[in-house]
Amino acid sequence: MAPDGGEWMHEEMSQLLTALRGAKDFETAAAATLRRMLFLAQETVASSRYAARARVLRGIVHLRPGEAYRRLAALDVGSSEITDASVGTPFFTSATAWRAVVEHRCAVSIDVNVGTVQPHAPNAPVTGDPGLAGFHSNESRQRFLGRHATHVCVLPLRTPAGGIEGMISLEADCLAAMGQEFVWLTVGDRLQLLADVAAPYLAGLPQRPVATPEMDEYLPVVGRSMAELLPILRVFALQDETILISGATGAGKSRLARWCHERSNRRGRPFETLDLVTVPEDLQMAELFGWKKGAFTGAVKDAPGSVARADGGTLFIDEIDKLSLKAQAGLLHLLESRSYRPLGEGTGERQADVRFIIGTNADLHAEVRAGRFREDLYYRVNVLPVRMPALQERADEIPLWARYMVNRRHRERSPEGSARVTPDAERLLVGSSWPGNLRQLDNIVRRAYTLAMVEQPAATGELVLQEKHVARALDYEQTPGGKPLPEALRAAAQAFVAEARKRPLDLDLAEAFRGLVLGMAIRQVGRDEGFKLLGRESLVKNRNHHKALKRELDKVEALYKALGEEHSPFADLLSEDEAA
Repeated sequence: MAPDGGEWMHEEMSQLLTALRGAKDFETAAAATLRRMLFLAQETVASSRYAARARVLRGIVHLRPGEAYRRLAALDVGSSEITDASVGTPFFTSATAWRAVVEHRCAVSIDVNVGTVQPHAPNAPVTGDPGLAGFHSNESRQRFLGRHATHVCVLPLRTPAGGIEGMISLEADCLAAMGQEFVWLTVGDRLQLLADVAAPYLAGLPQRPVATPEMDEYLPVVGRSMAELLPILRVFALQDETILISGATGAGKSRLARWCHERSNRRGRPFETLDLVTVPEDLQMAELFGWKKGAFTGAVKDAPGSVARADGGTLFIDEIDKLSLKAQAGLLHLLESRSYRPLGEGTGERQADVRFIIGTNADLHAEVRAGRFREDLYYRVNVLPVRMPALQERADEIPLWARYMVNRRHRERSPEGSARVTPDAERLLVGSSWPGNLRQLDNIVRRAYTLAMVEQPAATGELVLQEKHVARALDYEQTPGGKPLPEALRAAAQAFVAEARKRPLDLDLAEAFRGLVLGMAIRQVGRDEGFKLLGRESLVKNRNHHKALKRELDKVEALYKALGEEHSPFADLLSEDEAA
């Protein structure tokens, strides 16, 4: 049949759509998509001049909405099932290729040996644009060649609205085509059509349930959302490419960086942290690269920098957005050449055997547009991007973290003792807001622990953290310098809209806010007093507040179920009301 005829179109699309409609999870959809694309690529190679000298190797789906990886799936030619990411398959693609796909909004072909990137667009340059065309990273090239991939086709996963939420990369081995046009341009349009059909399924289907992750001292608590992220991080940990961890301050980025180090090939070697928030701009270069005696006022002796101290291991640079433009230039040179020079050292450069993990709570792409962050450095650090969910998005972890934190605190005081948090106290924590994330939760637990110790000074065995202790600890957080209510309400509205963009959410569900306020008031001051506090004293006098509470909490329950939660944080209040 003609390779671009209606018969091919009908057969290929029919087979793929049938498989996608029956898929229950991302992995099944990815396998079906890659299977059809690899078959098409093999057919095209077989009918080309490279038939006896080329072989298609594998395909990989990279789902990365919002510039952060969410899913990975790979299928080798000849395999019936996708490769389990948790076994550490070296999934790899070029940050340069991703940049070209995003900027040109089309597929690109990579000739790995020659080092070029060819966008599948009319009049698109192959050379001359070092940012988009030049595949000049020797590390990237060696990683592809180590997989026997000499020619790679990268196709965008485009949403119906035109956004790009990921890519599919297909790899082939054909030394005979070095410096020449391979088959990707010939078959590119048909491959892109398959990718466009599959994109909504790949982006919308849930991940296959993951096994209960093994917890350790670096990640002692793993909830549902983190469990879905860990298979990707296990893959990333085993590579030497730069990992970019974005997420709110206090969410646990440094813990995650250390977790990746301990699962990398560099475990057992140094792990160094450089928090740029604590380093003045004029000392950033010195902290990174070290200095020689006399390099500046106060340099009374030689001192190694973070790069030297991390030699052979991992350097975690947190709050990268705080790096000055001058220091950014120095870091870019380090990442590109893997060499540096300490301040005050005369000639020559030292080699850096370091794996970099970068942390930020800023939108680096926005920082680039604002001129505060170098674009070339952005693409250098944005190789393996992941997003650390805020604690509010990991509500199932809050009770677990509270138990871990209070027991850790109690063991410091009484090594043989134990501590527990009552269910009421845990529900109060879950129902609270955590803009400060794990750091704020730890402060609250420490404060509540101290209050509990005041009441139980002789508690050398079990110490009980009660709801009243947590409530009082939370009361101390309500300082005049807290976020103003209008700002907090705007943030809540933005969060609701952001969630609605991921899944259908009826506007009526926003009415649950009344129930959330009422439930929080009851948690803090009791049922009757909560109604009085909010101007509903008449309901208490007429004994109508039970029905009112049930009506409002039913709305909260409906909202949480729409969000995929089993129960709202005030489900116990609802059951108590029904019992009454």
